[in-house]
Amino acid sequence: MIDFLRGLGERFLSLGYSTPFLSLGSSYMYSSLSAAKAAVVAVGDEISSGGLLPAICPLTFVFTGSGKVSQGAQEIFRLLPHSFVNPAELKEMEMTLASRTEKHNHKPRKIFQLYGCIVTPEFMVAPNDSKKNFDKADYYSHPEQYHSVFHENIAPFASVIVNCIYWEKRYPRLLTNSQLRELSCLNESRQRDCGVAKLVGIADISCDLGGAIECINQIGSIEQPFFRYDPISGSYYKDLHGREGIILLAVDNLPAEFAKEATMNFGNVLHKFLPTMAYAHSPDETHFPIQRACIAHDGHLTSLYEYILRMRESETRSSSLLANQNGNDEVFFKKLVSLSGHLFDQFLINEALDVIEKAEGRFSLVTCEVGQTVDAVSHAELEVIADSAEKIDQIVDTLASIASHENATHKSTGGHADNTNRKGSCSKENCEEKVASDIDGDRAYKVLIMGAGRMCEPAVKYLALGNTYSDIIKKQDKARCVIVASLFLEDAEKVVAGIPYTTAVQLDVMDTPKLEKYISTVSVVISLLPPSHHLPLANACIKLGKHLVTASYVSEEMAALDEKAKQAGVTLLCEMGLDPGIDHMMAMKMIDAAHTRGGKVQSFVSYCGGLPSPAAANNPLGYKFSWNPAGSLKAGRNSAVYKHKSEIMHIPGEKLFSSAIPMRLPHLPAFALERLANRDSLMYGNFYGISDEACTVFRATLRYEGFSEIMDVLGQLGFFSSETHPLLLENSSGAVQQLSYVAFLEELFSLSKGGEKMTPPLQVSESKACAFQESAEGIVPVANRLSRLGYCRNNTAAQKVSECIRFLGLDSKQTIPATCKTPFDILCTCMEDKLLYKPDEQDMILLHHDLEVTFRTGGPVEHHAATLLTFGEFPSKGDCLESKAESAMARTVGLTAAIGAELLLSGTLHTEGVVRPFSSDIYLPVLKALEALGLKVEERMELL
Repeated sequence: MIDFLRGLGERFLSLGYSTPFLSLGSSYMYSSLSAAKAAVVAVGDEISSGGLLPAICPLTFVFTGSGKVSQGAQEIFRLLPHSFVNPAELKEMEMTLASRTEKHNHKPRKIFQLYGCIVTPEFMVAPNDSKKNFDKADYYSHPEQYHSVFHENIAPFASVIVNCIYWEKRYPRLLTNSQLRELSCLNESRQRDCGVAKLVGIADISCDLGGAIECINQIGSIEQPFFRYDPISGSYYKDLHGREGIILLAVDNLPAEFAKEATMNFGNVLHKFLPTMAYAHSPDETHFPIQRACIAHDGHLTSLYEYILRMRESETRSSSLLANQNGNDEVFFKKLVSLSGHLFDQFLINEALDVIEKAEGRFSLVTCEVGQTVDAVSHAELEVIADSAEKIDQIVDTLASIASHENATHKSTGGHADNTNRKGSCSKENCEEKVASDIDGDRAYKVLIMGAGRMCEPAVKYLALGNTYSDIIKKQDKARCVIVASLFLEDAEKVVAGIPYTTAVQLDVMDTPKLEKYISTVSVVISLLPPSHHLPLANACIKLGKHLVTASYVSEEMAALDEKAKQAGVTLLCEMGLDPGIDHMMAMKMIDAAHTRGGKVQSFVSYCGGLPSPAAANNPLGYKFSWNPAGSLKAGRNSAVYKHKSEIMHIPGEKLFSSAIPMRLPHLPAFALERLANRDSLMYGNFYGISDEACTVFRATLRYEGFSEIMDVLGQLGFFSSETHPLLLENSSGAVQQLSYVAFLEELFSLSKGGEKMTPPLQVSESKACAFQESAEGIVPVANRLSRLGYCRNNTAAQKVSECIRFLGLDSKQTIPATCKTPFDILCTCMEDKLLYKPDEQDMILLHHDLEVTFRTGGPVEHHAATLLTFGEFPSKGDCLESKAESAMARTVGLTAAIGAELLLSGTLHTEGVVRPFSSDIYLPVLKALEALGLKVEERMELL
């Protein structure tokens, strides 16, 4: 799926459209699956913010089937902003989007998401008899009685078809060449109008040559996975650049692209069985899965696989029996019996053969087609032979009875019949049903936490362990049960491991029916997802009458739900994290206290920074990231506005880093810091009720001194550009140029001030490379150049910037990864590699407010200060739980959100609608609870 998204970007570019997909590389170019997913998420961020061009929209991905292959493809797709559409509603969706265009004076608008559609067999085929309805069991048993309707009902509305179904010759094809040709003819008018046909490509993950997709006639390689097919002419091409046709992907060894993960996954599954396998003398002494997998032992087939020998011998025995009939008067009866189901993977074939042989019958194998996946069924036709019609009827009736029983089991187990002994196992569907019952009982207060990132675990522990952590908030008569939901089940399972009264589930926030199912079982929902996902959660909570807590800023869309939430009696408690969150509560406590005493706030200044601890700030920037740096870096280019001594000050985004001011906190003199204005400070004057009285309202982000000057120079050089750079694109042969970091740095210098090329000292010989890297003399030329061209105010600053360039590897001879398409990609890649926390390093949160208060009665001005300083925690020994390291950021965000949920569970908070933590019924108990958890705010006051 990742490979196809990359190809989709190239295909659109060849048609004249630049899309965020261009920044993706092939799967094998990434160091890990996590890195590849992070790249897809970054593409999703670009789509969410910049949208997709109207000419290629709506961009609809159709996934065939719902098995594991389809689920894997959807897993990547769901990392992008998306909505899923029912197959029956595809045409209506297209018409709705088209009508919106007409309403806006025929001016197409960008679309900021993709559309997905999961197509199951009832939408792919229809009975030949128009009077009959589709029946899944009948279709699998008699596929010849059905014909494909996919090309009529689904394909005309698909931009991309992701084929994930196994195909056999007995089934109708999903798309024949003639059907694809008809589609192409229909799309010609669209291509004339907007330059691109509706169907852009097909990813045949199943990779069946001449199979469900008839035009798939060749297998690509990992290096060259794509080819192009023109349905009109029937021609094939090796490139993606011609205007005719669609792109096709068919690679049969895709798991090899993530060899590490594939090996680890198989190894982890097998590892627990190895000890018993090594010492076992027979399969009976091994674990049950190994017993089932053991085909032969000690030179003989095991009992489960005896059907192999029986079926081999069947032809000989049947032929002999019928041959003997010609030499005597004995009469034999024959009947063709069709068997369908999990015959071989669940060994039902053994039971069928036992029935025949127990009735003194014989059989001959006519046809046999074995299902190739866990979900696929197998088919066999047996010619049953007996010496009487009664025995034949008895055999058929018994087989029918077994089939009836298995069908009932099949339905009750969510589609997987198995009459073998499997204690303790259940299907995925059964597991989901158990969520509502296993952790129920008397622990009636249940919380659903959406998202299983770093912020989640502190929240889970706080809620699940109840008063083990805090009894500050109104004590409840019942404890809490927590469901952790994540797009990736393994992430949720890691969070809840070892914590009682918790359950992990897989859940996509865009899967509305499933989302509402879980929300309906809980009292409160906490969203630790990105802000773009809060809205569907909020709407579902309002619909079901459940409260919601988020740690994100209130967006315009969220604010618009205020009245709707009030009418539903629902609280949408937002901005319950660190910033926003604790910063609000500290501020309002100070401001309310001043107003209560008759004071007037003359100045409000707030600083907040998530930083490495001093010991961990061991690089030229004095900064580190806990995940992908793109979001944090982009925030450094936001414009800012604030009030200073009654004057409104504006700072454009490109000047933000150069506007940083060094600062010291008097009670923390060891911290050499600088402050950067943080977006719109003026709105907080309105929120806090001090706009009319305060002459200064200023909110800032904290960094260690020197950070901003280096970042400003990197910005001037062009490293913040998100425009695709020509040197980072593929050439006409489809290969990416082998460009080194130092060559690209030279290119940026040549395009910047003065237009000069890099000086020779950067192009050192291999023999001098080591000395060049380690010697201070080696970086002087870069520093001189930075100073001479006016990037830095003095040589000292230029020296620091050049040291950072060297530390990040921006001047190294290493080849730039093919996944980097923009200068910003290069910067993020280097920072992600060099600026990550090590396991033994701590982060730090520093939040500080300064308040100046005057009084109408006169007297000195009061200066109030409040500071929260906390560090990440290492795993503690001797705990009742297997403790894990928790960052300061995770604790301040996760615990604050969890305490907000507890306010709602306990009935302490009654305000309905969209709520921020500005009132004392929120900030007083929350700050008190945080203090009990070791997050204490230190307050001071002095007279000026």
